[in-house]
Amino acid sequence: MGGYPKRVTFPVVGMVGGGQLARMTHEAGIPLGIKFKLLSDTPQDSAAQVVSEVVVGDYRDLDTLRDFARGCDVITFDHEHVPAEHLKALEADGVVVRPGLGALVHAQDKGVMRAKLDEIGAPSPRHRLVADPADAAAFAAEVGGFPIILKTVRGGYDGKGVWFVRSEEDARDPFLAGVGVLAEEKVDYVRELAANIVRSPHGQAVAYPVVESQQVDGVCDTVIAPAPGLSEELSGQAQELALRIGKELGVVGHLAVELFETRDGRILVNELAMRPHNSGHWTQDGAITSQFANHVRAVLDLPLGDPRPRAPWTVMCNVLGGDFPDMYAAYLHCMARDPQLKIHMYGKDVKPGRKVGHVNTYGDDLDDVLERARHAAGYLRGTIVE
Repeated sequence: MGGYPKRVTFPVVGMVGGGQLARMTHEAGIPLGIKFKLLSDTPQDSAAQVVSEVVVGDYRDLDTLRDFARGCDVITFDHEHVPAEHLKALEADGVVVRPGLGALVHAQDKGVMRAKLDEIGAPSPRHRLVADPADAAAFAAEVGGFPIILKTVRGGYDGKGVWFVRSEEDARDPFLAGVGVLAEEKVDYVRELAANIVRSPHGQAVAYPVVESQQVDGVCDTVIAPAPGLSEELSGQAQELALRIGKELGVVGHLAVELFETRDGRILVNELAMRPHNSGHWTQDGAITSQFANHVRAVLDLPLGDPRPRAPWTVMCNVLGGDFPDMYAAYLHCMARDPQLKIHMYGKDVKPGRKVGHVNTYGDDLDDVLERARHAAGYLRGTIVE
């Protein structure tokens, strides 16, 4: 007879965090019949608007997490902020947590991340933990002088918790947060890249094409897949590095390795994220299997899907809030102008500078694909009016 059990029960994935990453991960599980249970800060959060089973509660409270975990086959996340001691307690309770604390701590704490990357020989900017502004100035002297980068080891994202420091006097603010501070050399880089991989519990892994990630004011603005002009050798190095980091850290699920491409032809690790990531949003429409679908497969230990691109070029542009709150009114123009355009909105209130959605375009000509994505994102935001 067949090798399947007589009774097949579709699993329940518990997602901690109600943002747009949870929303899009839930969407990817729908065709598979996967059930989602959401722990959300508020009923208005992006994912809470679309997931049927929502628990409103504080992820920083252990009792709330334990109650939420009941009835879930696996717990995963759309952010890295659940306290480490709570994750340890859940794992001790027998809850399946993916990625587990042993991996996730490297995305929670930049000091721990840098120490581990040093241990495994992953290339990084010169760095060390610093105790105060004077120590930061001493580090600057060690790496050739100011400017340097200071980062709080916990809690930063989208440019928050990161300071470009030009002097000892300039270095005071990072130490006011009450957490450790990591100093890094300012890298002379050509551009930022991202290598996205997905890894399952039994070690199967897939790597997406390396992308170029363009930032504006510390926030991801545009992602181009694959990174234009990136040599096959350097692309392969980036993918192999991301796969090695995933294996060494025991990552289960999606891992984004943000990279600097230096002017002398090297790659250096900037940041790690162990969840679906903005640099992988292009995969929704541009890859055979999206980062979200593969993350669902990975945390359930299902065979991973094909990560190859569907078209020669795909461009993702974030849609940020501006002074034009009625984005739906812009659909008529955007869809009529570009029938191939894919719009993904997050159900968020429009606020200046806030990520409220993204668009994907794809095709054979990069200049055309890039122009279409930027026009649509700008028109939705209201910065382009024709």
